[in-house]
Amino acid sequence: MFGIGMQEMIIIGVIGVLLFGKRLPEVGRSVGKSLMEFKRGMQGIESEIQGARQAVDNAASRAASYEELADDYPEPAVPKFEPPAGDSKSAHS
Repeated sequence: MFGIGMQEMIIIGVIGVLLFGKRLPEVGRSVGKSLMEFKRGMQGIESEIQGARQAVDNAASRAASYEELADDYPEPAVPKFEPPAGDSKSAHS
């Protein structure tokens, strides 16, 4: 666990008892609750990221399918613009 051996864990335990004494169980509970809340928060963030990633993937696949559908239709023919016949000077006057 994090590269901590048995001797280090005993030293940490002794320091904890010296610092907190009778309140050590309360401190342990509060630290445990804090860690659980942190894990829940991280899971919530991970699920939001996963949902956003899926939404992006879905949008990309829909865009690809629209492009495939667009290839099935012929290009629209637009008539070429031709100015009206006549004298261009009389139109400006």
